[in-house]
Amino acid sequence: MASSYSTRSLLLLCGLISLTTQKDVPDAFRYPPSEAVDNVNPLIGNGGDSPNGSGGMIPSVSPPFAMTRWVAQTSENYVSVTPYNYTATSIHGFQATHQPAIWMGESGQVVISPGAGQVQPKFDDRGMSFTHENEVITASYYSVNLNAIEGGQILAEQSSTSRVGHLRFTFTDTRRPYVLIEATRASVLGSSDPRNLTYPHGSIFINPETREIFGNNPERQDFIIAPVSTPAKHWSGYFCARFDQPFASWGVSKNNTLFDGQTSGNGTLLSGYATFSPEVVEVSIRIGVSFISVEQARKNLDMEIPDGNMLEDTAAATRSAWAERLELIKIKGASKDQLQTFYTAFFHTLQYPYEQSEYGQYYSGYDDAVHRGVSYTGYSNWDTYRAEWAWLILFAPDKIPGMIQSMLQDYKEGGRLPMWKNIIETNIMVGTHADSLIAEGVLKGMTGFDLETAWEAVYSDATVPPVNDTTTVYFDRQENVDYEVRAGLTSAYEEKGWVADDIHSESASRTLDYSYADFAVSVLAGFLNKSEEELFFRERSLRNPFTIFNPLTGFMEARNASGAWAGPDNGWTEGDKWAYTFDVVHDTPGLIAHKGGNATFVKFLDEHFDDGHNDHTNEPSHHIPYLYSLAGAASKSQSRIRQIAESDYNASVNGLSGNEDCGQMSAWYLFSALGFYPVNPVSGSYVVGSPFFDEVEIKFPLSNATSLKIISEGAPSKPFVNSLTINGADIPSPIILHNQLLDGGRLEFIMSNEPQTWGSSTLCSKNNTGLTAGQDRSAQYYIAHLEL
Repeated sequence: MASSYSTRSLLLLCGLISLTTQKDVPDAFRYPPSEAVDNVNPLIGNGGDSPNGSGGMIPSVSPPFAMTRWVAQTSENYVSVTPYNYTATSIHGFQATHQPAIWMGESGQVVISPGAGQVQPKFDDRGMSFTHENEVITASYYSVNLNAIEGGQILAEQSSTSRVGHLRFTFTDTRRPYVLIEATRASVLGSSDPRNLTYPHGSIFINPETREIFGNNPERQDFIIAPVSTPAKHWSGYFCARFDQPFASWGVSKNNTLFDGQTSGNGTLLSGYATFSPEVVEVSIRIGVSFISVEQARKNLDMEIPDGNMLEDTAAATRSAWAERLELIKIKGASKDQLQTFYTAFFHTLQYPYEQSEYGQYYSGYDDAVHRGVSYTGYSNWDTYRAEWAWLILFAPDKIPGMIQSMLQDYKEGGRLPMWKNIIETNIMVGTHADSLIAEGVLKGMTGFDLETAWEAVYSDATVPPVNDTTTVYFDRQENVDYEVRAGLTSAYEEKGWVADDIHSESASRTLDYSYADFAVSVLAGFLNKSEEELFFRERSLRNPFTIFNPLTGFMEARNASGAWAGPDNGWTEGDKWAYTFDVVHDTPGLIAHKGGNATFVKFLDEHFDDGHNDHTNEPSHHIPYLYSLAGAASKSQSRIRQIAESDYNASVNGLSGNEDCGQMSAWYLFSALGFYPVNPVSGSYVVGSPFFDEVEIKFPLSNATSLKIISEGAPSKPFVNSLTINGADIPSPIILHNQLLDGGRLEFIMSNEPQTWGSSTLCSKNNTGLTAGQDRSAQYYIAHLEL
């Protein structure tokens, strides 16, 4: 562990040296003033030594939850490769990306590439060198000085709205300026072999009179893993670019061959271009993007950045959108690096799921039709149900009804709720965690969607098996299968309580995930007064996890259909027996009992951490440090949380130890910094940890209270909690409820630099072999979700 930390410290140092040499943000792009937005560093999480060792984030510009993010293109992206990487030395264009995570594929992108002299349509040929010292990177504005291939410089600037990019190129001492728009390219399938290519057929049209270049790109790299019943055959990304300067000449590039004077083209490796007179030194482009049609892309352009709007206007509107969200939290007692880490994490959590609808209508790949309504995509539910969704409920509650309604529309149009939706379902990861998202939303007061359809959808998840359930393995990214949902539901889970390892992949993880999902279904059933279903799913959720608990080893372990143990290393999803033995978040008291009581459970946690088994780079470990608090050892939670925050997060390009996964890595940091975490998201409660800062003031959008102040004087140097009060009332156990946060007021921690007895009765008791009174009280609060 020491060697790993030293390596990360070196990377941090190198990253900080590079980042401090960036150009200052021009005054015109600092409006409106916002300290929170100024502390966003979009480069955090872009570095790393491998796809799994990277945050997978990119320095894109867009408003929150934008349909399209615009980013400088240093790479041709595909699964495991992002379009921008900090180690690159050349930029090849500016890309409208819809790649939601590093391990997902791109869809319907368009690339704008400026140049001067001979038009260069090929990716390798059109790259222009740059240095990070000549970049300006913010949440709402990006610029870079590029060294033009035939001499001179091009200043490239960009901002965007949700569906429209706004770019401006200034040419200094160059040959004749041009701008190329790439519609289609060679598309990499999967991640194992970049030579595994397909060639999407797109279209390009040029209208010199209206100064427009428009077309479509049907590339969707994840089509190979979509359910076979929903192929989205007619899906495409569409674009319409409008220039502010007249075209001097124009043409089309097909398969990297130029055809001057042509105004249209169809096929592969397709681009369109326009050149400008030598006297032109500045060209502005606004480019609308759509998933419906070119006509809708043009409407999006006119709606979001109408004629006459300057780049400064676009950037100011986007900066305002970020300020409105990020200014909800104000911090005292944080260093500059901590402020950047915190507000960049906040920035990361407000990007997904992203908008798929366009002014009241959306394309659905489930039935290949355009519908009225709201729609989102980029649902990484296996990751985000843990804390990201809870964060959105607190800080973007206006978006939650549409996000839930979107999932219900996916169910109605495709027959299933999404697991990992990237335009359409992809069958990635395991479990039906949309059940948790919906139940948590209902539990925490979200409305504006059809509750009966919500019940029908989650009940279907819990009771209707996938096609060929007893014969299909459903291994990771398996092709040519239908919806995966709860694979193994009928082969063993319903009857015996576990998913059979000799029939299905990742069987032990599935067993635990299905059990948690059953608990979420029972919560929704209880809310809807469906008592029989509530009892059935509650009992199944509490019984089934322990069907794979091996009492001889003290670990969870996969089982075959016969009941035989399948081996300690079989059946796991991005984790191992250590991480998943702690994965019964809806029944931590039951897990503690199976481990022999509080004292032995705390020792088991110590072994997990001290022997290096905790892997915070992946989500199954995120809740584990908080489990100490539920076993009467809160001071150990506080210590572990601070250690993880320091080792796995920082304000450098390498500032995320693992993939961001649509906001979950950042959500862990944000909740932890405030001092609590949603261990069981559908409990309506949070487990207390260790706040990081002296004072935090929060304005919850849906709260009637003026604000919530979290006071923890001395917290930066004092990680341990001596006591906690809410509006003067003593909180004896490390549990707080959702409505206690929304009620506002004053949440006050008394901090210490030494471990304290608060919440730590197990550590203080000499006879601590079972549940103490304090722990029992914590457990009662922890599972008392229905009291809300």
